[in-house]
Amino acid sequence: MITGDASYIKKINRSLIIREILREEMISRADLSKITALTRATISAQVADLLEEELVVETQLEHNSVGRKPIMLSLNGHAGYALGIDLDFGQVSFTLSNLLGSPVSSEIIRIHTNNYAEILELLILNITKYQQEFSDSRYGIVGIVVAIHGLVSNDEFIQYVPRFHWKNVNLKSDLEKAVGVEIHLENNANLSSFAERVFIHHETDNLLCTTLYSGIGLGMMMNNKFFRGYDGFAGEIGHMIIVPGGKPCTCGNKGCWEKYASETSVFEYLSETKSMINIRYEQIQQWMNEDDSDVYEIMEQFIYYLSIGLNNMINIYNPDVVVIDSELLRIYPDSLNKIHQNLHSQISHYRELTLSTIGKKSCVLGACALAISHFLDVPILNLPYKD
Repeated sequence: MITGDASYIKKINRSLIIREILREEMISRADLSKITALTRATISAQVADLLEEELVVETQLEHNSVGRKPIMLSLNGHAGYALGIDLDFGQVSFTLSNLLGSPVSSEIIRIHTNNYAEILELLILNITKYQQEFSDSRYGIVGIVVAIHGLVSNDEFIQYVPRFHWKNVNLKSDLEKAVGVEIHLENNANLSSFAERVFIHHETDNLLCTTLYSGIGLGMMMNNKFFRGYDGFAGEIGHMIIVPGGKPCTCGNKGCWEKYASETSVFEYLSETKSMINIRYEQIQQWMNEDDSDVYEIMEQFIYYLSIGLNNMINIYNPDVVVIDSELLRIYPDSLNKIHQNLHSQISHYRELTLSTIGKKSCVLGACALAISHFLDVPILNLPYKD
């Protein structure tokens, strides 16, 4: 039984009610009372506040049976907007979503610099633009979350971004001073895992999402919370050694997983084999269609090393769901079944291993979802995914 002062209990009840409205998409007051075990009086009082705040709207359903037409409640997706920013090497992605997580605006800006001051200025300029363009709703932009492809501490301080060569920078503080609102920073793999949980895998509390693009990142949702480790740096799974004395890695070790099982490693192998640069997914797809033996051999090696790391991950964390985010695996025939065939251990337990259906958008959508979560004060959301 929850105990505490009245304001705290009211806050908990409000969060519970909003979460169930989101989960069901449309729900009556009577059904809310049944699902939450809150009294009808409590539901009525809370819903009255939410209606006044324009966070919830009412819809009267048409039906043919005798009696009153049911009045359904749903979240007002247009009451405000969330801004997600994916700060990646070579480009910055901006996505603005409504409060239901549906994108209303997306933009990718190419960048040709690693200079912190120049990138900071670009972020400030675009955040300010979005603030001005979307200020006409009840709440305007309700939150801003920036995805960082590197080490972000528990206090949201950037320790290291390898591809930018940034060390010990306080992007959060610099942005907040410039734009005048709270900014949140989060590791990109964590945001991908959050998106997978929020938009796709509603029935799990324990999910791992590993991203295989420029390196290998691991986002971990344990009991519906980020698993961060002592400093916040947990999940640097790409630097797990799987080939002792193997290829040198920029981290200082040799034989790291991402040197063998990231998409970058595949592109490097193909560039050497084909004596080509700037190979694209479309070219690899064409080679596969032509049954190119070199490409198939490299892909089989990729899956072999990927499976070794996945076996280790599963045995360490015992997840419910494992999501793999890789465009190469999405275009390679029967890739998921090949991975399953490589996972031989009798002690590896998981319910589902699957390829991401969200793909590279998961990071920026996870940023939007986290901003919505903070605004609504609902720790975990169930939102519909609309491709």
